[in-house]
Formats: sequence, C-alpha cells, structure tokens
Amino acid sequence: TNAHVILEAAPEAEKPAEAEANSEPSPVPVVLSARSADALTQVASRLADYVQDYPQVEVGALAARLWTGRAKLEHRAGVITADRDELHEALTALATGAAHSALVTGPGPVETGGRLAVMFSGQGSQRPGMGRELYDTHPTYADALDEVCAALDAHLDTGVPLREVMFAQPDTEHA
Repeated sequence: TNAHVILEAAPEAEKPAEAEANSEPSPVPVVLSARSADALTQVASRLADYVQDYPQVEVGALAARLWTGRAKLEHRAGVITADRDELHEALTALATGAAHSALVTGPGPVETGGRLAVMFSGQGSQRPGMGRELYDTHPTYADALDEVCAALDAHLDTGVPLREVMFAQPDTEHA
C-alpha cells in the first residue's frame, strides 16, 4: 500500500492595517565606542555622514548592527532615538562637541574580572521559594547566598532573616 501526504504551510495571518498605521518605532540606543575621545568624535562624524547619505537605513537596524558588530571600547556615547533626523543631529553634536538632549556620553564599564552575579527579579513574593533548588544543589551558590544574607540581615528592621523570606512557602506572611 502507498500513502500520500501533502504538507503545506498555514496561510499567513493578516496584520490589521490600523495597527501598522498607528505603530511608531520605539526609541533605541545607538551606541558608539572608540579608544579615545578624539576617535569617538571621528566615529560620530563618519556615522552622521552615513545616516545622511543613506536614508533607507532604519535607526533600529543601525543600532543593532553597531551593538552586535563592533567592539565595546573605553570611550562611549549613545543616542536614544527612533528618529533619523534626531540621530543625525545628535551625532553631529557629538562630532562637534555640542550638547544634544538625545545624546549620552561617558566611559565604558570597568572590567572586574568577569565575576558572576545571579539576580532574582521582582520582590520575590510572586515566586515563593525562588532560588531554593539552586541553593540546595549548588554549594558555591549556597555559600555566596549565605554571605549575602549575613551581610543584609544586620540591616533588616523586620527581624526576619532574608533567607527565610526567600524560601517561604506560598501565602506565608512576614512582618
């Protein structure tokens, strides 16, 4: 016996035209970096020329390419915008040493040796027992958490140890 099956892709869902018309691009950080302040102004000048010469390039795509395709060097600047004209103005301001409301400048992060940090977002009440399994199965994490809890418990006004709050059962209330 033979069996025949025809597989097709599902038809693409149509996007409502009004949603496309009403959606404006969100501001994104366009990040530049260089080894020196002078080099950073030169990069800004070249990028301002590029933005002016190639109007088809979208701000979001440019921001993504700069962030993923370039080294993160010591001297940094960023332009937070979704607008090409504002991007050009801010880059020109950076290149000439002027100020601009969308422009942020400053040094890059200080390297600390690549240490790991684990963060549990929120206040914890939405995920009772959060971090407990990690604590129970990874001694290095448990030691670090014990150290952090000891340091923070001294500053708590409630008298309830942090670890007790973190590992509380659902619907447990602490003063």
